[in-house]
Amino acid sequence: MITGLVDWKIAVRVAAMKPYVKLGESKMSDGTVFSLHKHDGKFYLKYNGFDLMSTALTCSEEMLAEIGCQDILEGKPSRPRHPKVLIGGLGLGFTLKRTLELVGRPATVEVAELMPPLIEWNRTFLVEHNGPLLDDTRTKITQGDLFDIISSKAKASYDVLLLDIDNTPDDLITAGNARLYSAGFLDKLREVITPQGCIAYWLSEPAPKFKKCLTKAGFQVEAFAAKPHEKSKRARHCIYIARRSR
Repeated sequence: MITGLVDWKIAVRVAAMKPYVKLGESKMSDGTVFSLHKHDGKFYLKYNGFDLMSTALTCSEEMLAEIGCQDILEGKPSRPRHPKVLIGGLGLGFTLKRTLELVGRPATVEVAELMPPLIEWNRTFLVEHNGPLLDDTRTKITQGDLFDIISSKAKASYDVLLLDIDNTPDDLITAGNARLYSAGFLDKLREVITPQGCIAYWLSEPAPKFKKCLTKAGFQVEAFAAKPHEKSKRARHCIYIARRSR
């Protein structure tokens, strides 16, 4: 028993000694720096030096797809003949991966991603974890700002929107994202989803003020607690599902 404890402590120390290897870096127009790192077999996406997400903690990103796509699951009677999903923010690809697993075929899963290097990192480094998701015939990558992409869409363009852009509307990743939570943009979001569609927001923590904004914009909102890891003791993250109320 003592030997096992010693071995475990040695393993922890060895892992801690392994360096973080920077695989790539990109600087946004507002000065925000995103970088991809690898450490002990895991990938970490950082912004301005702080951990944003990693391949070690993917549970809540997968849950975003599971809850958001519950009405369009493959084999479900309510599933449209050809579901159309838009994911706002590619990240490390885990929401996209889970969505593709759930919606079956035929389907279109569009991903709006602002940062070109992140798209490239998913095509190269991250294939090791998630496979060639971007080569799936159902996947459509649209590089650009989510605000501009959504603003250009016609009514009832999507059955589901899965949005994982900021920590919360009060904790933005980039300053320009503030317009994604404006009353005018929320009205546009109501237009681009189908009458039976929904919008799913990933949030690092509950955002009661934003929930009230969604309600005021004509949505019925349901909140789900989400764990960062399936073995986490506390579900500190949150997923909001917004459906048309009128």
